[in-house]
Amino acid sequence: MSVTERDPISGYLTTGHDWNGIKELNSPVPRIVLWFLAVTHIYAVIAWLLFPTWPLGNTYTKGLLGGDQQDAVATDLAVAATARASWMAALATQDFDTIRENPDLMARAKATAAPLFGQNCQVCHGADGTGGPGFPRLSDDIWLWGGTAEEIETTLRYGINSPHPDTRFAQMPAFGRDGLLTRAEIAVVTDYVLTLANGVIPDDPAEGAVLFQTDCAGCHGADARGLEGTGAPDLTDADWLYGGAPTTIRQTLLNGRQGVMPAWQGRLSDAEIRMMALYVEGLSVDGAGDAP
Repeated sequence: MSVTERDPISGYLTTGHDWNGIKELNSPVPRIVLWFLAVTHIYAVIAWLLFPTWPLGNTYTKGLLGGDQQDAVATDLAVAATARASWMAALATQDFDTIRENPDLMARAKATAAPLFGQNCQVCHGADGTGGPGFPRLSDDIWLWGGTAEEIETTLRYGINSPHPDTRFAQMPAFGRDGLLTRAEIAVVTDYVLTLANGVIPDDPAEGAVLFQTDCAGCHGADARGLEGTGAPDLTDADWLYGGAPTTIRQTLLNGRQGVMPAWQGRLSDAEIRMMALYVEGLSVDGAGDAP
């Protein structure tokens, strides 16, 4: 086909391409597209002159308007900090009963604490505080160190087995590794712990009961219900931090346990720690009675 052939309908020349009788026209670019390209190029030149644009080693062209997104963000953050300063100060200084009596302050605290929990706690305790192996469930009413906001604040502030000098400290001895009990005795105690859901029989003469009272009751209590505030769990319920299977209990007795909760003092502000304490307390109230 000749490229000089002209379409009789539109009057445009053809390109010489033919697909089964359909001829491609050599039509010009629409004028509106040319105008659009021209306007965008003009805008780009103007933007280069007015706004920060070109990198220059360790700096960049500032633009005639002197705009700076970092300054804008810093200004926005300062405005936000000023707006929340009063109620953050109240959270940092008022006692928890006073805070609870202020619905607006409580609403602000919980709304702000929710993303803080997601950023700092969710990775271990789960999005809803449901926990997992080695990480306590926070959405029930079972606590090793106490579940009031005051007690939770202490745990958050200083941690458990953390490097902080005021940390809460608790450690399950390694009865097997350190030779405190023989493997045969550990097997007996394992079997005995599995029966504790039925409660402790007073003055039980069974070997497992005697070993438990001698080596375990000092932390877990003579009734095996644990001692809140010492980190020793209740062994008579269905809530297990590391698991209640025989093999898991045996491993706990053999090698011990020493879970670590980070100290958040210095990482979070006083107000943030206290609002987190209220938030976690709320998880427990909302989830109390749920199956572990």
